Amino acid sequence: MTKPLRLVVTNPRMRSGTAIPLAWATQLGPFTAWLRAGHRSERTIYLRTYHLRRFADETRVDPFDVTTEVLVDHLGSRAWSKTTRHSIRASLRVFYGWAHATGRMMTNPAHLLPTFSPPLGQPRPAPASALAAGRATGDPRVRLMVELAATVGMRCGEVAHAHTSDLRETLDGWSLLIHGKGSKLRTVPLNPGLAVTLRALPRGYLFPGQVDGHLSASYVSKLVSAALPDGWTAHTLRHRFASASYSADRDIRAVQLLLGHASVATTQVYTAVPDDALRRAVAAAA
Repeated sequence: MTKPLRLVVTNPRMRSGTAIPLAWATQLGPFTAWLRAGHRSERTIYLRTYHLRRFADETRVDPFDVTTEVLVDHLGSRAWSKTTRHSIRASLRVFYGWAHATGRMMTNPAHLLPTFSPPLGQPRPAPASALAAGRATGDPRVRLMVELAATVGMRCGEVAHAHTSDLRETLDGWSLLIHGKGSKLRTVPLNPGLAVTLRALPRGYLFPGQVDGHLSASYVSKLVSAALPDGWTAHTLRHRFASASYSADRDIRAVQLLLGHASVATTQVYTAVPDDALRRAVAAAA
């Protein structure tokens, strides 16, 4: 049997020279355009196409020759975490739903894939010692990244995109307009000290770089993780912000707005219940 023509497609986040069949390469373009037309974020588009490229490279089956059995074998024969398996399953379902809806396939081989719920996350706020270590780093740029994650609750991508023009003055003080996931905007108040620091910066991106004029989210994440003790990341600083904010008034809706979550259920994953609340609950039952 003649082997399918191979097209080398490289991506800076993938292993160099990853090769996928030409049949796949010609379909990923229209699929990506369809995702953008649906206003999917660039991060989501990257994740979906990354999963599909890996699937194509590992199975070597043309996209419209794929059967449910091929998909099940791909999902069931690898030692992935439940979170990873759930994400890859979602990418395959979206792609084959698109292929079926647009007439590229008469059936949808992903329609009958086994269902399962993603694992429930647990709050993991960085401790005070981790925050202190981040604030003690010798690089002022990284110290500011740590501060934005820990006291404003910003994601790495939001930190990377922050611009001095996003500063807003209100009757109550200074706030920062944050460009969140899915092009959603939110405004978060700044503590006075951080506001002074940001206002003193030169006009432009807070962290200039080579990606559209600013650093990439992955590089921000790498820098912050390197400044923190082992096991703690920028994301755990965001968890710390969520948990501390919740402790102030026990207002989960306020924390949801500060974090930019679409659902309170997601916010609950970020907010650790204060120890004193647990102790009071136990004492009340005694």
